[in-house]
Parts: sequence; structure tokens; C-alpha cells
Amino acid sequence: MGDIKKTVIVTGGAGLVGPSLIELLLPKYRVVSLDNYFTGTEKNHIEGATYIKGHIKDIAKLLANETPAIIFHLGEYSRVEQSFDDVEFVWESNVAGTFRVLEYWRKLNQSGKKCKLVYAGSSTKFADGGRGRNQSPYAWTKASNTELVNSYGEWFDLPYAITYFYNGYGPRELSEGPYASVIGRFKKQYLAGEPLTVVSPGTQRRNFTHVEDLALGLLMAGEKGRGDGYGLGSPESFTILEIANMFGGKIEMLPMRMGNRTESVIDTSRAEKEFGWKPKHTVREYIESLKHGK
Repeated sequence: MGDIKKTVIVTGGAGLVGPSLIELLLPKYRVVSLDNYFTGTEKNHIEGATYIKGHIKDIAKLLANETPAIIFHLGEYSRVEQSFDDVEFVWESNVAGTFRVLEYWRKLNQSGKKCKLVYAGSSTKFADGGRGRNQSPYAWTKASNTELVNSYGEWFDLPYAITYFYNGYGPRELSEGPYASVIGRFKKQYLAGEPLTVVSPGTQRRNFTHVEDLALGLLMAGEKGRGDGYGLGSPESFTILEIANMFGGKIEMLPMRMGNRTESVIDTSRAEKEFGWKPKHTVREYIESLKHGK
């Protein structure tokens, strides 16, 4: 009789990064996803995982019978510009919801069930010389949550690791609607023969990172990481206009929007030094594959 697999929880398991993480986890762990399907979809389900539909603020009730070894907390609101219009929902998800996740984590450990939290923070915390953390409701909540996770770890002697995502992209990204990603939207416009719409000034610089690279970094942080500071991002940065030009075709400039940071400072040294983590994908190769229908 084989060993019983340890359980891990992935909040936001049906979104962009969650499925790639679940694919890496399944050979070794029993995986339970908790997702409210705001931007996630059942099309992203991975065979072998257990999927529960619900809000993270109800995690204690929905996952009362689980005893996870690790919680990968990805299930938060994750759009910068749209967060100004969705501020109440951002608060419900990223403040009230994440507080409940942290309480679930705390109570598991205090009941004698050792559980580690891996929090997916945002690189917006470091953008524009540190000003990025206050430039949108999304950025503020994400930066504040990294500090709360650090404090919970110190206050209650809890095991955790905090990662920072740099502009994830990949095959499951949204390509239409108000929550579409930049590359997802460009893909749809390019294939439809439409102009690519770039938010002015177009010189905003980003480190685009493939979801499989982010997932591997999360897994490593879950198994080996300790504390704060695990940046996960591609070393290459490109402006939005440069990304549009990789697709080619006509470009249409849109008005500037609030919260649209101009640049990001990347530091992946801790993940590289401790885990040997390095991204294996490039956004240029990915865009070429999209253009050729792969």
C-alpha cells in the first residue's frame, strides 16, 4: 500500500497560474482548488484535482474537513486599472477574503496541523521607485497583504513564503472582456485583423513571465522557501508598444489610465540563489507561436 499523499490547497486554481501549478503538484500531492470563478473557468480544470466553487472568505467553512500541508494563495482580484471601478469587490476579495485565509492558516497550525502558506504577491509593490504600491486599489491591497502575511508569521510563529509575480502570461489568459490581459487582448485583435489597442503612452515597461515559470517558482517556494522576497519574473523587459510591434500590424493608441505604472524593478536573486529558479520561456517566442496558431 502506497503512502497517502499530503493535501495542498490552491486558491484561484481555475485561473491563469493555478492550473499550471496544479499540473506540477498532482504527481506528488492531493490538490484541492477553491475558486469563485470570477476570472477562472471550468475549462481550466486539471484532471485529478478536486474543485470547490466558493469565495475565499468562506474558506473555513468550505474546507473545514481538509488538513493541508501547504496553502498556495493565488485567489485574489488581479487587475490594476479596473480596480478603480471595482474597489468594493477588490476590498472583499483582497482584504476581507485574504484575512479569512490567514485565519484559516493560523488556526490549522494552532490546532497542531502544520501548514505552510505561500502567498502570491504582486510586483506592483516595487514599481516606480516604490510608489507603485499606492497607485491603485489593487496594488495597495496586494502590498498590504504581503506585510500582513509577514506579521502573521512573526506574531504566531507560522511557516510561510511570499512570492512576487511579474506580469504572467500563457495559454489560459483572458483575451476578451474588461479583464483581458494585454497579450491576450493583442492576440485576439491580431488574429481578427484589427488594430492593436495600446494604452498611452505605450512606454510602460513590464517583465512578462510565462505561467509555467511562475508555477515552478511557486512549487519551489512551497517546498523550500522561507519568508519574504521571492521575485519571480523574466529578466527581459519590454514596453507595451514593443510587445504590440512583436505582433505587427496597425496600432491604435488609447487614452492614459489611472494606476498604469511606468516601470518595474525586478529582483529574482533570492529564488535564483536558493532554488536555482530561472525562467525557461520568453515572451517573444510565445508571441511568435500565437501568430502561427500554435
